[in-house]
Amino acid sequence: MKGKETETLDVLGRVCPYPLVLTKKKLEKLASGSILKVQCDAPASAEDSIPKYCEKQGYACQVEKVGDGAWDLYIKKA
Repeated sequence: MKGKETETLDVLGRVCPYPLVLTKKKLEKLASGSILKVQCDAPASAEDSIPKYCEKQGYACQVEKVGDGAWDLYIKKA
């Protein structure tokens, strides 16, 4: 999925629950099959709430640690 993203969402500096809320809103606007890259530095969102949300929705989600306390999440909308 990496490198094939349709849209990028920057939620750096945001704390829970904002990264998840903003990710949900962005995904609602995307067409099926789109890939959203989420740049996140909130550990609870990157490692827990966003991947769990994706799993419940049936979306593929890859989490990649890109630095000290930062992650890129690649979400493919079903």
